[in-house]
Amino acid sequence: MSNEDDLDLRSLDDEELVAQMHDDLYDGLKDEVCEGVNILLERGWTPYRVLTEALVEGMRIVGIDFRDGILFVPEVLMAANSMKAGMHILRPLLVETGAPKIGKMVIGTVKGDIHDIGKNLVSMMMEGAGFEVVDIGINNPVETYLAALEEHKPDILGMSALLTTTMPYMKVVIETMKDQGLRDDYVVLVGGAPLNEAFAEAIGADAYCRDAAVAVETAKDFMARRHNLAGQKAATA
Repeated sequence: MSNEDDLDLRSLDDEELVAQMHDDLYDGLKDEVCEGVNILLERGWTPYRVLTEALVEGMRIVGIDFRDGILFVPEVLMAANSMKAGMHILRPLLVETGAPKIGKMVIGTVKGDIHDIGKNLVSMMMEGAGFEVVDIGINNPVETYLAALEEHKPDILGMSALLTTTMPYMKVVIETMKDQGLRDDYVVLVGGAPLNEAFAEAIGADAYCRDAAVAVETAKDFMARRHNLAGQKAATA
C-alpha cells in the first residue's frame, strides 16, 4: 500500500477525490479532509455539495461501521473531529448561501449527570449528517432545556443520561413540556447506557437511541415523516 504522504489530492479527478475524502474521514485524517474540502471549493463545487457528497456521505459510512461493531468510539470520535474541521471551512459559506438543513436539534445531558462522551458523539454525528446542532452541555435542569427550546426552536430535543439515578429526570422534562403545552411541538429522543426502549416509552419519549448511529437514523426518519406530513397538509389545503 502506498504511503498516504505520496498521494497528491490535486492529481485526483472529482470522483476519485471524494472517494479519497471518504477514506481520509474514516481514518480520522483531519488535514487531508480539509485539503479536500478546499480543492473541491476551488473547482467550483457549492459548499452544500461538498457537505453532502464528501462529508455527510463519509460520515454515513462511518456510522454504518460503528453500528455494526467494526469501528469503536475512539475511531468514530477521530472521524467526527475530521468532519468538524471540514465543517469549520464550510459553515460560514453555507450560511452565506442559505443551504438547507435536514433539521435542528437541541441536545444536553440531564441534571445531576456530568457524562458527555456519548452526547458529544451524537452531536458530531448529527452535524455530520446535515443537522444543525445546539449542544447545551451537561447537568441541565428542566429550565435550561425549556430556555433552549424557546431560543433555538429546534425540531428535536435530545436528552442523555449515563446514571440510573439521573434517568428519571428525563420524565421531569417531558412532563413539564406537557404541562406547558409544548410536548407535541418537538420530537424527543433519549439515550444513554442504562436506558432501553421500554423506559423511553414509559416516560413519553418518541424514541430510544442506543448509540450515535441509531440516533442519526432515527432523527432522519422523524424529519422525513414530518416533511411528508407537511407536504400532505399543503396538498390538501
